[in-house]
Amino acid sequence: MIETTSEANTVPSASDTRRRVWAIVGASSGNLVEWFDFYVYSFCSLYFAHIFFPTGNTTTQLLQTAGVFAAGFLMRPIGGWLFGYIADKHGRKNSMLISVCMMCFGSLVIACLPGYGTIGTWAPALLLLARLFQGLSVGGEYGTSATYMSEVAVEGRKGFYASFQYVTLIGGQLAALLVVVVLQQVLSDEDLRSWGWRIPFAIGAVLAIVALYLRRSLDETSDKATRAHKDAGTLSGLWKNKKAFIMVLGFTAGGSLAFYTFTTYMQKYLVNTAGMHANTASALMTFALFIFMVLQPFFGALSDKIGRRSSMLCFGGLAAVLTVPILTALQNVSSPYAAFALVMAAMLIVSFYTSISGILKAEMFPPEVRALGVGLSYAVANALFGGSAEYVALSLKSMGSETTFFWYVSGMGALAFAVSLLLHRKGKGIKL
Repeated sequence: MIETTSEANTVPSASDTRRRVWAIVGASSGNLVEWFDFYVYSFCSLYFAHIFFPTGNTTTQLLQTAGVFAAGFLMRPIGGWLFGYIADKHGRKNSMLISVCMMCFGSLVIACLPGYGTIGTWAPALLLLARLFQGLSVGGEYGTSATYMSEVAVEGRKGFYASFQYVTLIGGQLAALLVVVVLQQVLSDEDLRSWGWRIPFAIGAVLAIVALYLRRSLDETSDKATRAHKDAGTLSGLWKNKKAFIMVLGFTAGGSLAFYTFTTYMQKYLVNTAGMHANTASALMTFALFIFMVLQPFFGALSDKIGRRSSMLCFGGLAAVLTVPILTALQNVSSPYAAFALVMAAMLIVSFYTSISGILKAEMFPPEVRALGVGLSYAVANALFGGSAEYVALSLKSMGSETTFFWYVSGMGALAFAVSLLLHRKGKGIKL
């Protein structure tokens, strides 16, 4: 087992550092697969929306698939609570193993699911059920993996090491998008809309088996005393840290909304609003997401120097001021190069949040309720604001008030800034 108490206050040996780095790699691989499986749905929805929701125009069909996407987020609070309890009471490793198995099952179901023309209303119903199952899994994945990475990270470089959670989260998103781009090149649009969209879901199910194997070799980071604590994994124990819980809700609301707006929803925005060809939008977002992923360790290392509070204030302030101008400019963009520059500007802003998201939250809770505190608070805010981003944006567009969404994202950035002001410096980390 990797020690995380007194050992964390000493300079780790070379062998211990190697073990910690390997633990980060092992946990990250499973995290990547989990998010690949989850994001495949969003990137493929342009091709299968008509299969499960055959009536209506393109915006209506996308709105319905976005509704199912958002519904998956509603299971996240339950997943955050359930897997947070398992991680705090029975170990981080056990929680991560169970969550990746559940994600594998959900992807396999969607890959094999018949359409509306074959089984009628059972098709969208079963699609919703599979997404709820995946939402439960991801709801547990974030809190546990964030806790695990923060506990194995080398002291003094925790921001850098913990940033790899979003490297793999974005990596999973990028891998899903890359698979779609490759399929767009080798299959016709007709084949993609008929059966090709199933391939990424099947790939995700297979990759989950690989992740399961890698996670089995991980060391446990929680000790017996922590797991035996009377407050371990309990809501009563979490209530003792209610200030931290409320604060995490606040800045996660703004961070998650901005993240999903400029990553997951952006592809549809470029196609459905800016009028960009789907292939061009996919290629643009692939390159942008790759750079976004590579930037995470740099922003994480920056937080080790300037503190988590300063990073969060940069995110909240810039998001509040620049979101409306960026989205307005993208609304009428004609050049893919100009669109790329604008998307990257937004992603640089979001990087101040994403690079430290996990470690910031983990530093706010004691070990006995750390996974529960991180997972549940993140899941609630993410379900309400991140998961609903596409649905809210498309709903406002269908009502002819798309610019209202721009101000909504900007306002939540301002909220994140206000909450971050309550964070105080404590070395390289934070205290309440």
